Amino acid sequence: MEVWPGGPYPLGATYDGAGTNFALFSEIADKVELCLFDEDGGETRIDMTERRALVWHVYLPRVTPGQRYGYRVHGPYEPTRRHRCDPHKLLIDPYAKALEGEIDWAPACFSYRFDDPDRRNTEDSAAHTMKSVVVNPFFDWQEDRPPRHPYQETVVYEAHVRGLTQTHPGIPDEIRGTYAGLAHPAMIQHLTSLGVSAIELMPVHQFINDSTLVEQGLSNYWGYNTIGFFAPHNAYSSTGQLGQQVLEFKAMVRDLHRADIEVILDVVYNHTAEGNHFGPTLGFRGIDNAAYYRLVDDNPAFYYDTTGTGNTLLMRNPHVLQLIMDSLRYWVTEMHVDGFRFD
Repeated sequence: MEVWPGGPYPLGATYDGAGTNFALFSEIADKVELCLFDEDGGETRIDMTERRALVWHVYLPRVTPGQRYGYRVHGPYEPTRRHRCDPHKLLIDPYAKALEGEIDWAPACFSYRFDDPDRRNTEDSAAHTMKSVVVNPFFDWQEDRPPRHPYQETVVYEAHVRGLTQTHPGIPDEIRGTYAGLAHPAMIQHLTSLGVSAIELMPVHQFINDSTLVEQGLSNYWGYNTIGFFAPHNAYSSTGQLGQQVLEFKAMVRDLHRADIEVILDVVYNHTAEGNHFGPTLGFRGIDNAAYYRLVDDNPAFYYDTTGTGNTLLMRNPHVLQLIMDSLRYWVTEMHVDGFRFD
């Protein structure tokens, strides 16, 4: 495979029509491997030898949208000294624009052994976790423009993508509970008949189903457990998870705008789905634990839990602040949403 140096910006996987640039921030890493996956789960690892301004990067010609990928970050695994790098765990790209699959909560997703938390678990997690996906950034917006209703004339309808459309008799069964269902003419007619000028969607950032729910045969309905701040939740797609969810979300926004309805997102940027010190190693924790999370000063093996979720993002770190600002900017400039409600 042909490998070029690429560049450190923009972060994430960026397709330019000829290939894809991959860029990942990690201050603590000694080595980073980009892992590409084929349809059968076969893995190809590529050393990211270029590093500039704490960002590891590489460019791969002819790598196109739909390509599954993840990272393996080599570095210290010393929880009592703030670090939890683990190359045995496939890591989600914090800037992934789409994610495929789900977490199956196998022991391999955890960096410690259940029978002895002080011992490392060297099982590989690739078969048990989500894959990041290269997406096609190009979309026909058809002269889309934000409605920009005056605030004093705004009528906001708070809704859940699945709940709003799941039982509507005018929406075809195959698209109920999806972005396409929300943009169906029957739903748009319902919203306009109520005089709605803006729909506020409960979390659509990629989230996961907590292990305690999965063990009970349940799922995370509300979505306040984000693992991907740039990716629309894949289970709300009617067309697929290899980037199709991005196109379907954009089409939903375009159709709602055409009906003069703004789209506002309910967002949660104060924590991630990785939980506390007993949580899985899914992404941020294995990439640069000390950079992303607030850790207890005199015992950094533990996380400050001011959110009630097990962890709290370290907002004063410039790279975390950049992540949040880049995410907000992406949803406005690339996904054309009109505003946010901060949880």
